[in-house]
Amino acid sequence: MRAVDRRTIGTFALAAPADAAFRCGNRLISVGDHVTKLLQFCGEPASVQSRLTQRTFTADSGRIYTIPGFVEEIVVEDWTYNFGPYQLMRQVRLENGFVADFKSLGYGY
Repeated sequence: MRAVDRRTIGTFALAAPADAAFRCGNRLISVGDHVTKLLQFCGEPASVQSRLTQRTFTADSGRIYTIPGFVEEIVVEDWTYNFGPYQLMRQVRLENGFVADFKSLGYGY
């Protein structure tokens, strides 16, 4: 068995999870990025689905308030990017103009 350098292990431990960001060309898009950065780096999406939804209120500090009947209405948009037949398509979920989540879809067309 080959010995592994502790620095190598530390590098892997500090690396961001694979699902914390994705690339548009040579640029990185992360959860929390604003829609303007997404448009600048990835361009216009192939499709957009938009809806209003309600959730428990979350303050800017990240604190979640669970007061009965106290909810906020947010705009949720699902943007789908098609990067061609040799790359995976990406679906990016925006909440109130900020990247909240993304996932890989099948190969593009």
